[in-house]
Amino acid sequence: MDHLRYSGLSFETQRTAFLDIVSADPLIDETLSRVRALGLPDWLVVSGALYNSVWNHLTAKPSGYGIRDVDLFYFDESDLSYEAEDTVIRRAAKQFEGLTLSVEVRNQARVHLWFEARFGGSYPRLSSSAEALSYFASKTIRSALDSAPMGNSRSWRRSGSTTSSRFALPRTVHWIISRRTR
Repeated sequence: MDHLRYSGLSFETQRTAFLDIVSADPLIDETLSRVRALGLPDWLVVSGALYNSVWNHLTAKPSGYGIRDVDLFYFDESDLSYEAEDTVIRRAAKQFEGLTLSVEVRNQARVHLWFEARFGGSYPRLSSSAEALSYFASKTIRSALDSAPMGNSRSWRRSGSTTSSRFALPRTVHWIISRRTR
């Protein structure tokens, strides 16, 4: 088992490997298909499901091994009420019925409203779902897939390798598969 076979290789080689691995994972493929059907604004499937899918592949574990849930971010400033987010969560629950893993859906436009009461620290008002990645407690698992269908042209970002007017991240590995070109 050579789980570090991509370590130290070029960004492009790692990017290609990441895309190949997650696009071949049936759990990720099914999840993305169902997420797209929801039509949420500025959505990202983030973190653990992606990160662990790669590790599962690299260590010859089955799809879904060790994955507790799928985290789905979206960004909608049009209604910051709990009720609006709850409506989306309930709609998503129906969309994800029968999926092996549960899907946790959160509107990143309203995290600043509840974060302090739940976690005891302040949290800034965000301008996008992607900006939330810069506030993850663990920098090593910042990864995200956005709404581009697999096989479409995408740009990739890794913090420190490119910049964006919307957000800046500390130097750590960070992936976003994006339908937008920069």
